[in-house]
Amino acid sequence: MSRSPSLPDRPTLEVDPESTPEERLSALKEHFEELQDVHEELEEQLESVREKREDLREQVDELQRENETLKTASLYIATVEDLNEDGAVIKQHGNNQEVLTEVGDRLRERVEIGDRVAINDSFSIQRVLDDETDARAQAMEVDQSPSVEYDDIGGLEEKLREVREAVEDPLVNPEQFEKVGVEPPSGVLLYGPPGTGKTMMAKAVANETDATFIKMAGSELVQKFIGEGSRLVRDLFELAEKEEPAIIFIDEIDAVAAERTDSKTSGDAEVQRTMMQLLSEMDGFDERGDVRIIAATNRFDMLDSAILRPGRFDRLIEVPNPDQEARERILEIHTEGMNLAEAVDYETLASKTEGFSGAELESLTTEAGMFAIRDGRDEVKMQDFDDAYTKIVESSEDGSMPSYASYVH
Repeated sequence: MSRSPSLPDRPTLEVDPESTPEERLSALKEHFEELQDVHEELEEQLESVREKREDLREQVDELQRENETLKTASLYIATVEDLNEDGAVIKQHGNNQEVLTEVGDRLRERVEIGDRVAINDSFSIQRVLDDETDARAQAMEVDQSPSVEYDDIGGLEEKLREVREAVEDPLVNPEQFEKVGVEPPSGVLLYGPPGTGKTMMAKAVANETDATFIKMAGSELVQKFIGEGSRLVRDLFELAEKEEPAIIFIDEIDAVAAERTDSKTSGDAEVQRTMMQLLSEMDGFDERGDVRIIAATNRFDMLDSAILRPGRFDRLIEVPNPDQEARERILEIHTEGMNLAEAVDYETLASKTEGFSGAELESLTTEAGMFAIRDGRDEVKMQDFDDAYTKIVESSEDGSMPSYASYVH
């Protein structure tokens, strides 16, 4: 929250009783000019306060509109199958129920066959939704050729080997599995603190196998309209099948695969419906050819047991914060292109940064470089890293790095 502007000091008039009339007049003029300056400053502050008040009013109006939207009844997704004089034939997503419903005059000219629409509990069309391709593009990140390589990942050699066995080997050397007579792991779940390299590992495997990397955040699957999340899950797997060889990476999977509860709210029901669709797609995974699935979560303890059973995620891999040796390697990777002074000691820095994730170590190197730039130097010194460490630690709430509970299955 920004502080209120402080009021300027009011100038005082000091006149020597023994001064001449000319000196008094000069003092009065000077005092008047000072009063004018204070007045102008107050006017500027008043205008700034008015602008802030207007911004706050707009924020309040927006929050009120969002609140009204949240209090409205749940909407469902449907597709317009046919249009006639009586109205529109719509098919509701999820249960494929077809219903003839009236179309209001406001929407009649906008609705066309094939449109995706939002309907209420009475099957009345409330609005026409954006093109489905646009929705897919916003929810999914498709990278035809990720640039991350194995050498860009430090300290995770053993974890990376497990991922490669489960994802890369079936794509690159499928005949080996046929000779041995075993099915490759159907999915890999990476879990651990934020910033430890889970996404980088998935991208590196996609790069090594020349596979299309399709990333979707679990939070994107929790959609505003009932039935939309399930549709996005189907789209995700259909897109991967078209782009094969492909690697599906679902980040924050706990957002859609959390342990089920007895809650009867429409929001919780929609999340569970989306998870059931995900389970269904994963169960039919063997028939999808050169498509592999990797998921990641920071909250392993929240996942539903159904998503963890063999046949869905056969390999559960914990990706912890790096140890001493791994931190040294990560620092070497992120400082490879930096102009470092000879006094920079990776071992000392690694010892000092116990508990840091890979992302935090990268932030440390960037901040160290910024300290050198501020001083007008083209060489980064050990003191810059010390200053960067102090800045990062002090920026946390309690003066130390955030802790993370390691969840073990």
